[in-house]
Amino acid sequence: MVQNLRVAVDVGGTFTDICIMDETTGLIRIEKTSSTRDPIEGIMGGVSKAGIDLSKVALFSHGTTVATNALITRRLPRTAVVTTKGFRDVIEIRRANKEDLWDTYKDVVKPYVPRRDRLTVPERVDAGGKVIEPLDVEAARNVARILKRRGVAAVAVCFMNAYLNGANERAMRDILLAEMPDIPVSISSQVLPEIFEHERFSTTVANAVVSPVVVNYTSRLGDRLAHEGYSRDLLLLHTGGGVMTPASVKDFAARLAGSGIAAGAIASRYVAGLCGFPNSIGLDMGGTSTDVSLAYEGQSRITKDWHIEFGYPIRFASIEVLTIGAGGGSLAWTDPAGSLRNGPQSAGAYPGPACYGNGNTQPTNTDANVTLGRLGTNLAGGKVKLDPALAERAVEDGVAKPFGLGLHEAADAIVKVANANMSDAVRLISISRGYDPRDFALVAFGGAGALHGVDVARELAIPVVIVPPNPGVTSALGCLLVDMQHDFSQSCMVDAADANAADIEAQFAALEKDALARLTHEGVAQKDIVLQRSIDMMYRGQWRSLAVNAPRPIGAIAELVQSFHAEHQREYNFRRDSAPVSFFRLNLKAVGIVPKAEFAVHQPTGVIPEPVGRRRVWFDGNGLDTPVYERDDLPCGFSFQGPAIIEQVDATTVVPPGASAEVDKYLNIIIRVKE
Repeated sequence: MVQNLRVAVDVGGTFTDICIMDETTGLIRIEKTSSTRDPIEGIMGGVSKAGIDLSKVALFSHGTTVATNALITRRLPRTAVVTTKGFRDVIEIRRANKEDLWDTYKDVVKPYVPRRDRLTVPERVDAGGKVIEPLDVEAARNVARILKRRGVAAVAVCFMNAYLNGANERAMRDILLAEMPDIPVSISSQVLPEIFEHERFSTTVANAVVSPVVVNYTSRLGDRLAHEGYSRDLLLLHTGGGVMTPASVKDFAARLAGSGIAAGAIASRYVAGLCGFPNSIGLDMGGTSTDVSLAYEGQSRITKDWHIEFGYPIRFASIEVLTIGAGGGSLAWTDPAGSLRNGPQSAGAYPGPACYGNGNTQPTNTDANVTLGRLGTNLAGGKVKLDPALAERAVEDGVAKPFGLGLHEAADAIVKVANANMSDAVRLISISRGYDPRDFALVAFGGAGALHGVDVARELAIPVVIVPPNPGVTSALGCLLVDMQHDFSQSCMVDAADANAADIEAQFAALEKDALARLTHEGVAQKDIVLQRSIDMMYRGQWRSLAVNAPRPIGAIAELVQSFHAEHQREYNFRRDSAPVSFFRLNLKAVGIVPKAEFAVHQPTGVIPEPVGRRRVWFDGNGLDTPVYERDDLPCGFSFQGPAIIEQVDATTVVPPGASAEVDKYLNIIIRVKE
């Protein structure tokens, strides 16, 4: 049987988005269905609704929020921690910092594992990796028996200095598995072999607590897909921007935390690349939040400084995405000082914006856009009806009267505050990182991104805005554009002056051996494996490091040092060539190339489509007669001037006055922004 379909599924809080690509033609079709309490039911319902024959599917890729939601809601199985005697409270002491330094009454949330389930055993490894106290086997067996009686579902083993020598951790794992062979055991020397015990312990604990949840979910989903005819591996998107099979989930479950938002960053980078822009900023604006990402020279920014809940870092490599509370349902409100604010409070999916007619009377961004005429009266192909009268009443009562503004002036103020919030987020991920937004294209997607994209671009002098063909399901599309990927690291704390290229090469060789073994286990052919090296370096005395690409094999150490100086200059606008440089960590990205279908390429038709209607739309206080186009009617090569509104099932695009737009060969709308 010919397997010519690729299916990607992105499960959100409100909708489950499905993207289906035909490998033969490169054409894409989409399906949206309501998310369900059990995400699997929503996925299978969407597959059925889309008429997908799973026996004809060559690749099924999935971005999941299961791990993220489990950590946020703390609906977690009982998990235990086994650690070195005397270090029971490392994950509760944390860094002793606070998210809001000045809020003395707001406490950091409790650890994922309570103190009663954090047990200790005698053992010790010194700072050089030498075992100075072997694991007390009898004490370890006693701990294993206690945990078995308590019925724990997972265990995290976190010993001091295990990043240098994991022998005692491995011995403890063997004892636990002998007593409880069916539970997942995460050991820090495997999960994150890096210095800084809190970060290492926290990541290992997060990995352990979500492992039973994620393993159960992926197993059930894999079985359902197989029962319906799917014969390949289920591919799961992880935060690093690649996919992993269920075979790797048991050991690295926490890599799926943040899976969903990574998909949008991947898709925006890819779409920008198709349009000829290696530098791009992704603006993914949904109903509740906006996710902002950045790609430079075709590569997404990667960070290891992230968390689901403040105080409990997860140090797996992750695509850097900044999330703020700005979406279509974000509420406009007045602060105690009398200033107009927007979000992060949201009307949510229910009752939703005032114009939904479900009882909410506070104005939202959606109500403001309806009042300004930017949004019509139908959403989701007519499935959702919007009431302009309710939107105008909410804007009038919530903003216009309190501030003494006219109706449209008040609606414009709501939109401008939302745009300012998003612009600030873009500044944080670009200007504060040493990038000039004027050198980038803005990819606007999500259900509301194309409504606000040009305004945000003008605020930051970004010259081009790209709106993908299906903005509302672009995140699902990202799941089709990724490769198998795993990230490996090894501490390497040595001054550059004392570093030996041969020793570093030997350490990289050991990492590459592990990488090849894991990708081979996942069925990746040798010819499809790509290994990418980098070294984290810093000026001596710093504890923040920068990643510098490393050659294979390692050459002159002096060249690596010069690369670090240049990277430090770009990131912080500062370099100190006379200062000694230290190596901190070796990193290896192991990529297994997954064959990708080509997107359909369209040819200009010369057809000039007629607007499906016209309506009065307000821009900067002026009501202009504006043509409204149906997105499906816009052919390749069609160009037009703003103002214009483009409507489609999953989004609405605004092209304001002064901007020009063109439909490219992939049916993206390229909007040129004039200052």
